[in-house]
Amino acid sequence: MNREITRPETSAPARQFAVQLSPTRRGARLARLLTTAHLGSWGLPTESAAHIVAELAANAAAHGRVPGRDFRLSLIATDTSLRIELTDTRGDELPVPDTPAPDAESGRGLLIVEALADRWGVVAGPVPRKTVWAELDLVP
Repeated sequence: MNREITRPETSAPARQFAVQLSPTRRGARLARLLTTAHLGSWGLPTESAAHIVAELAANAAAHGRVPGRDFRLSLIATDTSLRIELTDTRGDELPVPDTPAPDAESGRGLLIVEALADRWGVVAGPVPRKTVWAELDLVP
């Protein structure tokens, strides 16, 4: 009997990194530095991802802060995309991109995320959490 044996195509496993950080300016800065370090060690571009993480982590520290509760940074890289997730414990305050007044000193973070990411969104829950995510397509 002649039978062809084929192996199913499998893609490379996703590379993942996750860490809990304090919802402070220091925690936000550490999120950006860890992102740059891990993506660099994976051989992936870091600039856009670092800006996105900086904005989302700053928002988690400023608007998602609950005393005694950390935020979580997750990076998931596949062959075709990088997914950035920041989870905080203020599920009652969902982020909405808004155009601030021209002389405003803040309020442009989500506009930066929107400009740099190929896709982004918010997932509510489980209570009391929310996750703000952004995806970057990786060009082979």
